[in-house]
Amino acid sequence: MTTRKELIKKYLEFFKSKSHAIIPSESLIPKNDPTVLFTTAGMHPLVPYLLGQKHPLGKRLAGIQKCIRTTDIDSVGDAFHHTFFEMLGNWSLGDYWKKEAIELSYEFLTSKKWLGLGKNKIAVSVFSGDKDAPRDEESAKIWKSLGINKIKFLGKEDNWWGPAGKTGPCGPDTEIFINGVEIWNDVFMEYNKTSEGKFLPLQQKNVDTGMGVERTLAVLNGLNDNYETEVWKPIIEKIESLSGRKYRGDEKSMRIIADHIKAAVFIIGDGVLPGNTEQGYVLRRLIRRAIKYGRINLHLEQRGFFIDKIAEPVFEIYGDDYPELKKNKAKILETLREEEERFNKTLINGLKILRNWLAHRKTITGKDAFLLYQSYGFPIELTEELARERKIKLDIKGFEQELKKHQKLSRTATSGLFKSGLADSSEKTIRLHTATHLLNEALRRVLGLEVKQRGSNITSERLRFDFNFPRKLTEEEISKVENLVNDKIKDGLSVVRHEMKLKDAMASGAQSEFGAKYPEIVSVYSIGNFSKEICTGPHVRNTREIGKFKIIKEESSAAGIRRIKAVVED
Repeated sequence: MTTRKELIKKYLEFFKSKSHAIIPSESLIPKNDPTVLFTTAGMHPLVPYLLGQKHPLGKRLAGIQKCIRTTDIDSVGDAFHHTFFEMLGNWSLGDYWKKEAIELSYEFLTSKKWLGLGKNKIAVSVFSGDKDAPRDEESAKIWKSLGINKIKFLGKEDNWWGPAGKTGPCGPDTEIFINGVEIWNDVFMEYNKTSEGKFLPLQQKNVDTGMGVERTLAVLNGLNDNYETEVWKPIIEKIESLSGRKYRGDEKSMRIIADHIKAAVFIIGDGVLPGNTEQGYVLRRLIRRAIKYGRINLHLEQRGFFIDKIAEPVFEIYGDDYPELKKNKAKILETLREEEERFNKTLINGLKILRNWLAHRKTITGKDAFLLYQSYGFPIELTEELARERKIKLDIKGFEQELKKHQKLSRTATSGLFKSGLADSSEKTIRLHTATHLLNEALRRVLGLEVKQRGSNITSERLRFDFNFPRKLTEEEISKVENLVNDKIKDGLSVVRHEMKLKDAMASGAQSEFGAKYPEIVSVYSIGNFSKEICTGPHVRNTREIGKFKIIKEESSAAGIRRIKAVVED
């Protein structure tokens, strides 16, 4: 039986032996990336380096990254999909290319020193070519030279990565399957898609690979169900114990509950609280969906509140590798319990309304059912059950139409947030990014040196900056901060980047984001003698390029956390 720790250790040791520097897992909340709500792949923290910036640790990198994929929420329930997962990855930033990338993948999978899988189990797919890029005969030829003859040529839908946004680096990939299960993906980023839809060759060609821990563990241990591996089994067993039911027969419900609670634990551990927008909305949806399946399908509410109890095994599985979990355990469990209590009250309120309708109507319309679902989080399954008991007709097709309409609007409204991480490095965004550094230091000088960054989000329209502070800022304080930033812009300060050891950067007084993890060698950006921060860039060269800075809103983000929204004008 191969364990999670053994797999990760082998992977990192292998790539370290191949001259790859090992980088730490970053937060689930992307730094300075407005295009995604969560870190969805190992490449997200590497965006500036994939675009050409030099990485402090070199051109060969490897690591494990915790990820959240919100697009998979509705797919969770089968044997393979997860909202939270760990992704093993290795990267070449303008160094090796297809031959070495494929050979590295093959060696790790088949060598008896590493995973020892027989090559007869391997099948691969490669890009079949189209009007934008040629058929990837090169990758197919490399695989054949390794003795792999199960090769399928597939189109863009299957064997092309990116661009996740409208523009950016992209290219063909080759996917590796073990006994029919996709286990590894080697992406060859060799094109840049322009706003005109053209695919131009990139100056720096990158290799970006990914190998999911959960799926790989299942394959290595001969399992057809990821949820039978050690990273899920303790959580499933807890649900079985609380419900008095067995996994077999209730697989879908138990998978959804286990998946959503694990994801919620990690999201809260990185500082997000349940809310009605962005990350907070996703977190709330995950928790409430887990509660819904627990109540309706397994009747877990009969044992009292249950979400925090099911969360306990997550800390045992991952606590040694992610210290933020153990450090924030009390807060995480408290947040889960509070959200379950809040949802319980919501259900009670929705139940009152529904019972009133059932007493006075002959039909519950689709719009009514959707109102309960949308405004009160009231599960449609409960509405169906109670209507059936009272022999009241429910327009379920009408409900489904309303739901689809809402989902379409939601996708349209949030499409910019769910694009991947290589999308926006526009001039305006870069100006706002540098302004964020000035804002951070201005807040420290006006409000006190105990102020620390708790997150940021930058689009081409505005910056959003979160920081710890116990109260609302006064108009005078806001004015002082805004004026100080504009003074530094007018001073025409140079923005200079230095590479240094992390301990030296911290000793030099460089600011870092609260809770963020950094590699041993980091980039430090200094803005004159005013600001010094650990950051990945990109930035303007001189503060005069920023333009006029203006704060448009100051508000609460969470308990003890304030949020500033600001713009820059020409």
